Amino acid sequence: MGDQPVRVLVCGDVEGRLSSLFNRVQAIQKKTGQFDLLLCVGEFFGVTPEAEAEWQQYKTGAKKAPIQTYILGAASQETVKNFPSSDGSELAENITYLGRRGVFTGASGLQLAYVGGREALQEPAPAHCFTSKDLSTLVNSLTSSSKFRGVDILLTSQWPRGVWQYGNNPEVNTKSCGSSSIASLADKLKPRYHFAALEGAHYERLPYRNHVVLQENAQHVSRFIALATVNNPAKKKYLYAFNIVPMKSMDPTELVKQPQDVTESPYRRSANDKTETQKPPFSTTEEEEPVHQFFFDLSRKQGGAPRGRGGKRPSDGRGRDGHFQGQPKQPRRHPQPTGPCWFCLASPQVEKHLVVSIGTHCYLALAKGPLTPRHVLILPIGHYQSVVELSSDVVEEMEKYKSALRDFYKSKGERCILFERNYRSQHLQLQVVPVPLNRCTTEDIKEAFMVQAQEQNMELMEIPQHTDLKQIAPPGTPYFYVELDSGEKLYYRIQKNFPLQFGREVLASEAVLNIPTRADWKECKQSREEEDDSCKQLRDDFQPYDFAWDD
Repeated sequence: MGDQPVRVLVCGDVEGRLSSLFNRVQAIQKKTGQFDLLLCVGEFFGVTPEAEAEWQQYKTGAKKAPIQTYILGAASQETVKNFPSSDGSELAENITYLGRRGVFTGASGLQLAYVGGREALQEPAPAHCFTSKDLSTLVNSLTSSSKFRGVDILLTSQWPRGVWQYGNNPEVNTKSCGSSSIASLADKLKPRYHFAALEGAHYERLPYRNHVVLQENAQHVSRFIALATVNNPAKKKYLYAFNIVPMKSMDPTELVKQPQDVTESPYRRSANDKTETQKPPFSTTEEEEPVHQFFFDLSRKQGGAPRGRGGKRPSDGRGRDGHFQGQPKQPRRHPQPTGPCWFCLASPQVEKHLVVSIGTHCYLALAKGPLTPRHVLILPIGHYQSVVELSSDVVEEMEKYKSALRDFYKSKGERCILFERNYRSQHLQLQVVPVPLNRCTTEDIKEAFMVQAQEQNMELMEIPQHTDLKQIAPPGTPYFYVELDSGEKLYYRIQKNFPLQFGREVLASEAVLNIPTRADWKECKQSREEEDDSCKQLRDDFQPYDFAWDD
C-alpha cells in the first residue's frame, strides 16, 4: 500500500452516453492496464429517451461498468429523478453516487472531497443545488484537524470563479463562468487536483502555489482541470488519466516541490486588488450537520427470560444526558417477520433461556456454540435483517449495549470485537466477542482479518469510526462488517460464495484466540443444562453494566 500510486481516470459531463464512455475506458485499460477508479464530474445522466434506455441496461445489470465509477449528483432539475436522495448510494453495479457533498477516502490514504450540482441562488435550495451550509460543513469536517494540509482531489461540477487569474486563459466566457463559493472552497481545501465540468470546455490551468513565497512555509501546488462533454463533436478532451501517490504517504520535501511553471494562487487577491469583494462567499462557522463520507479501499495490492431482580427502567422523559426532553416518545411497534424466525423475541422459535438482557428495542443473548464464555449477540427485538435497516431509536440502544459490553469486557481484561454478516441470514445478529488483552493487540486482530480475507480473494476496506455504514451499504446489500475496539471498522461487499464462518474463523485462528477447533459453532454446541448455567453466570456478571436493569 505504502507509496503505491493510485491510478485514476476522470471524465467530464457524460450526459447519458454511458456506452461511449465505458468503451473508451475499456480501450484505454486494454492498452495501458487497469485503473483503480473512474470519477465523473458534471452531469452524468442524460434527458433523452435514448439516454434513459441506455441507463436501464446498466441499472438492471444487463450491462456492467468495467471499472468502479463514482459520480456527482444532478446539475439540473431534469436529472434529479435519477437520484433516490441526497445521500450517496450504489445506483448500479460498479456505479456509485457519492452524495451532495462529502469526503471519500480509502485504505490507500487517498483523500477526495466532493460537491455536486450548482450553487443555490434561492432558498429553499432546489435538489440539484448546494448551499453555503453544505460547503462550510465540508470545510469544517476537514480543516478542524491540526494535521490538515489539503486534500488529494476535489471534485465539483461547477468551475471555481476566477481560477484563470494569474494563469493561462480558458476558452469560456469568463464574465459568467464559475462560482465564487467553489473558488473559496478550493482555496480552503488546497486540493492537489481539482476537476470540474459543465462548461463544455477542456482547460488545464498552470499549477498554482498554496503559500506566499518568503512569508509562509512551502506547500504543495494545486492543478485545476476542466473536462469537456463525453463524445463531443469538437473532439475536446473529456477523459483525463493520472497516477497519484496519496499525500499522507509522500515525503514532505517531495510533496512541496514547485514545478517551473507554477503561478500565484488565483484565489488570493493582493491587498491592492479590490476588484472583487474580500468577504468570503460562505462562512465556516454556521451550525453544522454531519458531512457525508464514503471510504473505499483505493489501494491495489427474548421475552420471558429471567431478568434478575428488576425490569426495564420506566421512561421519565430524560435524554441520554439526563435532561428532560418533554413528552417521552412511545416506542414504535417492532417489525414482524413474514415467517418463522429463530431470533425474533416474540417468536416461539427463539431460545429464551439464552437471553441475558432485554431493552426497549434490542436484547442481548449468549451465542449458540460460543467461541468463549462471554461471546454474546446483540439483536433487535423486531425483525430487521441488517444494521443498515435499523431505525434511529434501535441504533441508539444498540450503541448503548455496545458501550456497556466494552466496559464489562474491560473489567475482565478483554477487548471487544464486533462483527456482522448480512448474507444468508434473515435476522440481524451482531456478534460480540471478547479477546484477552494479553493474547494479542488490536493491530494483530486487524491484520488477521486482512490476511485471511486476502487469502480468500476478498478485499476488506477500512472505513473511519464516525462513518455511517448506511452510506456504503444501502439496504439489501450483502456485506461483512467488523468493528475493532480501537473504533476502526472493516467492510467487505459480499459478491458470492462468502464463507459463512469467516468471522469466527479469524477470531479462532492462531493469531487471535488460538482455538481453531471452535471456528464452527456446531462443533461447540452445549447441552441445555450447560447453556442454562453459562447464561446465568453471564447474566449475573453483566448485571452491574446492564442499563436495562433497575437501579
